[in-house]
Amino acid sequence: MTRRNRERYAPWALLVATLLLWESICRGFSVSEFIFPSPSRIATQLWEFRGAIAGHAWRTYWVTMVGFGISIVVGTLLGFLVGSSRTAYAAMYPLMTGFNALPKAAFVPILVVWFGIGVGPAVLTAFLISFFPITVNIATGLATLEPELEDVLRVLGAKRWDVLFKVGLPRSMPYFYGSLKVAITLAFVGTTVSEMTASNEGIGYLLISAGSSMQMGLAFAGLVVIGAMAMGMYELFAVVEKRTTGWAHRGAAG
Repeated sequence: MTRRNRERYAPWALLVATLLLWESICRGFSVSEFIFPSPSRIATQLWEFRGAIAGHAWRTYWVTMVGFGISIVVGTLLGFLVGSSRTAYAAMYPLMTGFNALPKAAFVPILVVWFGIGVGPAVLTAFLISFFPITVNIATGLATLEPELEDVLRVLGAKRWDVLFKVGLPRSMPYFYGSLKVAITLAFVGTTVSEMTASNEGIGYLLISAGSSMQMGLAFAGLVVIGAMAMGMYELFAVVEKRTTGWAHRGAAG
């Protein structure tokens, strides 16, 4: 088997091994499903409540995508502003770092007061938790542009904006896609946290409802769905990244 095939099948092999070990522990030690359900029990609950889970999952998905879309727009604009100016970088980066350190779950009660229970707090929580990686990566890509390259372009007659748009932005694309893969997983976390506190729909609400009724298999099924959606979006961005920034990736031999 070639190295490329090993890398392709390694995640699936690890997943199967983990599930088999998990199932064996639950059966071998007779672990109660109310404490730690087995993969077979989770699969059963996933199929049994597939209709309700699908409805909640769709709500979580589109709310996350709205918040994530806003984070892309705001994060890109802020990243360009911060990375294109040393003064802006020095002034804004420490403040944004401090803001990012604040627990976003603490914003949910405030957002509920401002926007009420429902979509608003979930969208904004997804945005607040996911825009920072995008901003930082774009700013880093622009701010670390080699001075020698910039000097050469200036000698050739390029303006500051020409350097940023024609060299800086393309150079920042790998950073941008890397940030998207991180930010999308955070966006799902933000939406789920908000739904657990301030919603009557979504996977977060499903987790709270299942936990309160001691249906741990259903709760774990909700977690599986969240993980699957996040992994799917991650892989989508990975494919787009390889197709649009192939020049930045060194091909691996088989």
